[in-house]
Amino acid sequence: MVNVLLAGAVAMICALFGTPLFIRFLVRRGYGQFIRDDGPTSHHTKRGTPTMGGAVIIVATVVGYLLSHLLLILLDVTGILEVTHSRFSLSAILVLFLITGLGFIGFLDDYTKISKQRSLGLTSVEKLTGQTVVAIVFALAALLLRGDSTRSPASTAISFVRDTSFDLAFAGPVLGVILFIAWANVLIAGASNGVNLTDGLDGLATGASIMVFAAYSVIGIWQYNQNCQLAPGPNCYDVRDALDLAVVACSVAGACFGFLWWNASPAKIFMGDTGSLALGGGLAGLAITTRTELLLAVLGGLFVMITLSVIIQVASFKLTRKRVFRMAPLQHHFELLGWAEVTIVIRFWLIAGICVAVGLGLFYGEWVANL
Repeated sequence: MVNVLLAGAVAMICALFGTPLFIRFLVRRGYGQFIRDDGPTSHHTKRGTPTMGGAVIIVATVVGYLLSHLLLILLDVTGILEVTHSRFSLSAILVLFLITGLGFIGFLDDYTKISKQRSLGLTSVEKLTGQTVVAIVFALAALLLRGDSTRSPASTAISFVRDTSFDLAFAGPVLGVILFIAWANVLIAGASNGVNLTDGLDGLATGASIMVFAAYSVIGIWQYNQNCQLAPGPNCYDVRDALDLAVVACSVAGACFGFLWWNASPAKIFMGDTGSLALGGGLAGLAITTRTELLLAVLGGLFVMITLSVIIQVASFKLTRKRVFRMAPLQHHFELLGWAEVTIVIRFWLIAGICVAVGLGLFYGEWVANL
């Protein structure tokens, strides 16, 4: 538990004090955000605001995770504090790989926008290809690698709050691996693009992400305390490295918390695709490794709602040549209705909080129901 809190605190401090340094670095080089000409006119004043701030979130997350482990080892060795420190785990390393890998794809997209002086970066094919390669490497490693454990970080069984009876390996292990790779790609692409679409207003995606990652911190701690290796029983969780996954989740939440200080309206910096793809990848990675894949749709209900608004808008226009919303994603629809940006952000944060509360309620309720 100390490890979890320490990771969040270190990551928050790193992001809080590292972000203004990164802002000055970006300003000196003129790395500013380009704004869509067809977007709300109020956004045109944001043109030139430093972007690629997601790099701070990624670095702070990794630093928070690593330093929390190293500091606990130091406290234990010196005898300053009696603590039980965990080792670096395969599950956590794979989630961090997914975060940094997708963050790099987002960085290439952001840098392309800046270098070519346009609001569009990588093509959809280039971005999807990059996401797919990272997702395939993660999926194969998570399913096939075991390290010093008898269990792999992932499972071919589709999960909700734990693995269900529906196993993708129903026709053999080979088909199971292939279907799992496809399923992991759907989760990773869906989550990363969901956060990316949400990142349209100052602090919106950052604040919502904090809540979901905080929820995964709670889930990881609970799964660790009720783990089949420590407390075997009919209601235990067969999740590998649950506590270390909580460390990663709290580290990301802390990094987002520190970044939000500067990203809140009026934003001094944007996370860009560097941050949104990384955060979405982190959520998908945690969902897969904590065996809560379908629960992510509830915890991240705001991201799902905003993604659906884009799908509905595109489908409606192609089929009927009419638009359901004044503009998609959904947050821009309310902007065009005259809502203030801060009002939209706060109300959407409330929706995100409700979704997280419902998700945690379902998670705990399932455990209680099986007692």
